[in-house]
Amino acid sequence: MGSKFLMPGVCAVALWLASGWCFAEETHRVSDGLLALYTFDEGDGTTIRDRSGRDAPLNLEVKRSESVEWRDHSLVIRRPTEIRSLQPAKQLADAIKRTNRLTVEAWVSPANLTQKGPARIVSLSGSSVQRNVTLGQERDRFRIRLRTRRTSDNGIPENDAGVKLKTELVHLAVTRDQRGKLRTFVDGKLTAEHPVNGELSNWDDSFALLLANEQTGDRAWLGEFHLVAIYDRDLSPEELRQNFRAGANAGMDSRAAERLVVKQSESLFSNQVAPLLARHCLECHDSATQKGGLDLSRHQLAMVGGESGAVITPGNASDSLLWDQVHSGDMPPQGQPLSDEEVTLLKEWIDSGARWSVDFIDPIVFVTGAASQPFVQRLTIDEYIETVRSAVGVEIADEAEEWLPPDLRADGFSNTAYNLNVDLKHVESYARLAQTIVERMDVAKFAKRFSNSRSLNTDATARKFVAALGEHLLRGPLDEREVSNYSGILTAVASAGGSYEQGVGLMIEAMLQSPRFVYRIERQQNAGAVDHYELASRMSYIVWGGPPDATLMQAAADGRLSNRTEIREQVQRMLDDPRAVDRSARFVSDWLHLDRLENMQPNIKRYPHWSPELGRDMRRETLAFFEDVVWKQRRPLSDLFNAPFTYVTPRLAAHYALPFERSQSGSTPASDALQRIDLSEVESRGGLLTHGSVLTIGGDDASMVTRGLFVLRDILRGVIGAPPPGVDTTPVPTQPGMTHRDIAQDRIDNVACGGCHRKFEPLAFGLEQFDGLGAFHTQDEFDNTLRSDGQLVIPGEPQPIAYQTSAELMDHLAASERVRETLTWKLTQFALGRPLGPADAAIVQSIHSEGQRDGGTYQSLLTAIVTSDLVTRYRPPSVP
Repeated sequence: MGSKFLMPGVCAVALWLASGWCFAEETHRVSDGLLALYTFDEGDGTTIRDRSGRDAPLNLEVKRSESVEWRDHSLVIRRPTEIRSLQPAKQLADAIKRTNRLTVEAWVSPANLTQKGPARIVSLSGSSVQRNVTLGQERDRFRIRLRTRRTSDNGIPENDAGVKLKTELVHLAVTRDQRGKLRTFVDGKLTAEHPVNGELSNWDDSFALLLANEQTGDRAWLGEFHLVAIYDRDLSPEELRQNFRAGANAGMDSRAAERLVVKQSESLFSNQVAPLLARHCLECHDSATQKGGLDLSRHQLAMVGGESGAVITPGNASDSLLWDQVHSGDMPPQGQPLSDEEVTLLKEWIDSGARWSVDFIDPIVFVTGAASQPFVQRLTIDEYIETVRSAVGVEIADEAEEWLPPDLRADGFSNTAYNLNVDLKHVESYARLAQTIVERMDVAKFAKRFSNSRSLNTDATARKFVAALGEHLLRGPLDEREVSNYSGILTAVASAGGSYEQGVGLMIEAMLQSPRFVYRIERQQNAGAVDHYELASRMSYIVWGGPPDATLMQAAADGRLSNRTEIREQVQRMLDDPRAVDRSARFVSDWLHLDRLENMQPNIKRYPHWSPELGRDMRRETLAFFEDVVWKQRRPLSDLFNAPFTYVTPRLAAHYALPFERSQSGSTPASDALQRIDLSEVESRGGLLTHGSVLTIGGDDASMVTRGLFVLRDILRGVIGAPPPGVDTTPVPTQPGMTHRDIAQDRIDNVACGGCHRKFEPLAFGLEQFDGLGAFHTQDEFDNTLRSDGQLVIPGEPQPIAYQTSAELMDHLAASERVRETLTWKLTQFALGRPLGPADAAIVQSIHSEGQRDGGTYQSLLTAIVTSDLVTRYRPPSVP
């Protein structure tokens, strides 16, 4: 029976009113995340079919058919029997381990109120003392047992559903969220909440799914089953009310199968077809190039086709020009051809209806492929220095920067996890640094924060001291093995006649070298989620670049970080700390690669006024400008591109030909004094792209190629392929009558080169009047007139935007939604310490929308990032 009409028994329990009215409501059951569904509508036999619609249904078998009675849409258990899955419920266990969440739901009617054990209603278990989850009856109470890394293998301690039972039909649901909150709902109403902390990653995937008994046959339950459902997520209260309203006999929504097909088809497109088109087709057939009049980057235009007419016929690949050209090998004409598997994939997609899940295929989304959250991430040098300072109050910056190998950039940032390797030099340096840190500490004073005892004996007091100190230094609770290992150091020192300070000092030194100190380690390989302490570390290293403080650690200990409001309040508090300002400076320094200024060596003959001090001034200008816009004024991040002021020293002011005011006393300012300069009347300057720190990216020759690629990739999130093999990329020098713009225009007009170069070189035309060191000129060394007009080509937009001056270019960039999106993506990538992939795109877009609603500031974007699923939980990307 469908969900339109409710059975009389359901009315009596769920929708009965004193007046006797019974309301029928057309609604359907929630299907998202459904792993197994049993509606007991077989009517006879010993097989109970899984009605979830999954490819591999988990059917159940009744062991003794004489013990049960089939009714219309229900199964009555008259005498003890066993109902179990025909194979281990591995797919259930694995799915729930991945999400770290679940819902177990049942419509049942107990036969009596004397059953105990608890008697098993629904159980995923191997014996009476080994289980993943059990929903049972203990006399007139429902009881729940759930196995986590912090409970026993038997799911103890047990939790109560919070209501007394009656021998009548009842709707019971148990949910557990990723942060450990167990909730029970009876007839659609919340009846109890319990903290059941710990990950579900230790679930045993060899257990069977059981109804009405334990596998050992000694926990029989008698009563009537109407429905059992299991989900790999915690359904919301409204979703559970929806399932309750649907009634005890509501099977799978008749539209759910169709929605599943559509969802799978859209997943095929986003995970496989869109990356294929991005890799092989969009270089020639995007909105900017449209070779043959064909734009395959946008759904509507792709379906219209090009000069040859429609190229995709949904449902018929054989009649589709796109597949014909690919299958014949005519497309793509250059580069790597499609593999046989890719050709087959394209055909299957078209034959299945050519569904699109996005309107616009953004090539940058598919550059990295599937990305995953790192669960082991070494601290960068900056993070290590801040972690030591925050944890023990010792400044170790000079030594750390001198002794540790430098962090190398990867994917645009120096904190990219996969590039943070450790070699022998690191190991030796960490040992040397740990010894130096302890030598500078007042060990006794530090230890007193955690215990007043000065005993080195490893009794309960000493172990408690080791656990408390270790939790502080290692950013989370120690397990028993760790406590024993570190306590052993105290014992060894005591046995050798050492002092209390020596014992504690050596223990601290060991902790400072441990992987848990120099790495951020998360146990999420199977569960796909983090615990409260790991989340606290994620938050603090994103916002501060350092460890959680006492307030954040207490929130983790209290289990309060499962609440999005609490997380938001913690982030707001953290953003008011000076450490947040320092962390933001590392972001902008990495994004714009400001560290290269330390080692820059321009041609001294061409630039005789260059000095390392001038390079440091350029870096300081950008950082001071960024801090003013972001922290002092709290303006939208996009204002970084056209804010009409800057900061200069007398040396940098002279280089820019800008005035530098004397002090009120009339004295000459110090050569390294920074002064804020108003640029509202200086048309040539204003915004990041007019800073010497950025303009020097073009090298001595102020390369249009290098500057244009920087704007394309780092400001507009554009993608461009590498030059073909054998192409001479040696810069062409200017000469009388031939500026860099003229040389660039020749490349753009060249049939072989123009397809790519027109996408990025015009982006640098507005910067032509700035030389290789960022000084402004209206003529070059050959007296050629330099211009500032050009066209802004935004990826994904078919029409370029014309501008006449560099100031207009900056205004267009500041107003561009694409630029705002880039800032969101860059900040998110820096926050996570990894490249972003297709699986992240939807969440990053949500982050962007939320951040823009709140003003588009650094603070609003960072808050949206930290409160998003990319940080508070992580589901590995699905593999089609």
